[in-house]
Amino acid sequence: MTETTQAPAPPAVGDLGQALGALLRRYHEGATEAVSELPGGPRGFDVLRTSSLGSCSNQATMAQLLGIDRTVMTYLVDDLEQAGLVMRRPDPADRRARQVLLTDKGRDVLAAATEDIRAVEASVLAGLSDDDAQLLRRLVISASAGAPPLDHSQCEAAAQC
Repeated sequence: MTETTQAPAPPAVGDLGQALGALLRRYHEGATEAVSELPGGPRGFDVLRTSSLGSCSNQATMAQLLGIDRTVMTYLVDDLEQAGLVMRRPDPADRRARQVLLTDKGRDVLAAATEDIRAVEASVLAGLSDDDAQLLRRLVISASAGAPPLDHSQCEAAAQC
């Protein structure tokens, strides 16, 4: 007798947590593969993206906003710096703090990685129309805007940035 494998049951109607979890797992798996060449993978991508925004270059504040332990952040930035993607310099507002700035190579790598991440997003949202996919993006971003650790407006208002 052979055993058959069944596809997981779709989330029950109204089970937002299960649906978000399934969507996040699909996104995370694709994103991890897409940026696997970057030091730190998805975390490295987040650091590059945050550095590119220009609103928060302070390493300690970036770690807090991205939900990365400060010690782990130090090693991650070390790896990104060794790869020539970022450079550190003293923060003019607080010489004890370090800014994390993209290099030209870092900008190029970020642009390519962003394209790869957009392809992952398109794949994950392929079951939706373009209008619905854009609406979902806007709604998720809006719903998460006040939720730490990814609220970049905190960084803009922080004195050490």
